[in-house]
Amino acid sequence: MPSTTQSLTVAAKTLRNRIFSRSGSTSAGPSRWATPGHEERPKGYFMNRTPPPPGQSRKWEDWELPCYITSFLTIVILGVGLNAKPDLSIETWAHQKALERLEMERLGDSSD
Repeated sequence: MPSTTQSLTVAAKTLRNRIFSRSGSTSAGPSRWATPGHEERPKGYFMNRTPPPPGQSRKWEDWELPCYITSFLTIVILGVGLNAKPDLSIETWAHQKALERLEMERLGDSSD
């Protein structure tokens, strides 16, 4: 019966071989990041889009304006809403109760 140390060593070697068998070299076969049909190297532009000619602006896609408006409104609503929420922590409640008790004691002492 193999010892626990030996089985852990074998498991670690197997895992290491699986992880490093595709270390990015093209000689190891196709990798999941560079499948056939994809470029080997990027062109150097964001999203592989060439920039428009000088003097022309980029045309917005259909989804961009609604996405930007929704994102802006979400930030505004969350900012206002989270700043305006009531403080319902136990510390605040205990502080208010303590102030009420002190006020009751002060009123009780002044009536004597």
